[in-house]
Amino acid sequence: MKKPNILVTSASGKTGQAITLQLLERGYPVRAFVRRKDARSDRLTSAGAELFVGDQYAIADMRNAMKGMQRVSHCAPTAPNGLHFGAALAIAAFEERIEHIVTIGQWLANPHHPSQSTRESWLNDQLIRMMPDTTLTVNNPGWFADNYFVVLGSAAQLGMLPMPLGDGDALNNAPPSNEDIAAVSVGALCDPATHAGKIYRPTGPELLSMNQITATIGNVLGRKVKYMPLSERMFLKAMRSQNMPNMFLTEMVRYADEYRRGTFAVGGTTDAVHQVGGREPEDFTSITRRYVEKMPETKRSLDNWRREMLGFMKILLTRTPDLDRLKDQRDYVRLATSAFSNDDPDWRTTHDPSAGYRPDVPNTSS
Repeated sequence: MKKPNILVTSASGKTGQAITLQLLERGYPVRAFVRRKDARSDRLTSAGAELFVGDQYAIADMRNAMKGMQRVSHCAPTAPNGLHFGAALAIAAFEERIEHIVTIGQWLANPHHPSQSTRESWLNDQLIRMMPDTTLTVNNPGWFADNYFVVLGSAAQLGMLPMPLGDGDALNNAPPSNEDIAAVSVGALCDPATHAGKIYRPTGPELLSMNQITATIGNVLGRKVKYMPLSERMFLKAMRSQNMPNMFLTEMVRYADEYRRGTFAVGGTTDAVHQVGGREPEDFTSITRRYVEKMPETKRSLDNWRREMLGFMKILLTRTPDLDRLKDQRDYVRLATSAFSNDDPDWRTTHDPSAGYRPDVPNTSS
């Protein structure tokens, strides 16, 4: 029996690529939607994917990419206009009568959040859920393991892990790898009958504190590393010094705030990676080893040390961005009343087991 055709959006991204490769390993025909041909897309074609190069925000390209597909992995990029992307996908999927969609959403997603990107993630899922002939599974990861490694060079060269994540001893996250997040999407794509209508949250095997995470990174690097809690001001200066898009500045400070509030620890660890993805979740040590091996900035050298020192000095000299001004420039939607996820009763009933949430029962809100 021929397996269904699956479209993977944002297929050259970190999770999109892992989804594509895992589906191909299972023998599914995959069309990989990418922005351009490069080394990442070459890896997908070498593995057997059909490449579709186009603009995911353009309805014409999305319609063409969707032709002949039966299932879709919706991996929205972290970029402006996420709701536009989701609407284009929903329209094309409705016209093609796609049978099942798996989205990678946000653990924080709710319609009252101060982050516009988080509200858009919730709205995108509702658009798909309203489609009469299409079932939906939501893959809701929290704070990825990948996020810690943006400062791996600083840890390796300067012995510092600077992040705006609050108390070093608080057990605030069970970080999942990109590959484990992908495995949950793949499991749901392969078996819609079991997973339709459900929301899963992939996690690592244990809740960790920032001091534990830092110690693990230090052990793998073979040197002492100290966690350095950043203020919001220094975090903004650091992102601006690295030329991060304005959307990162306005949204990431809210996600870091949620981290400090303990929102990513709500419900503790889950068995989603094992039960849906069919594999044991990777521990943080194993994930760290893989990153250290592939990232050249972790190699101890005078050039790498100088590069990190110059980067640190650049942060100190960078002017602090004005978030309100950036939001005005992008004409953000401003809510009269907003609530962080952990303070929102509606969010807790669909995310927190202590408030009645059950991941094995279909939900109507993500």
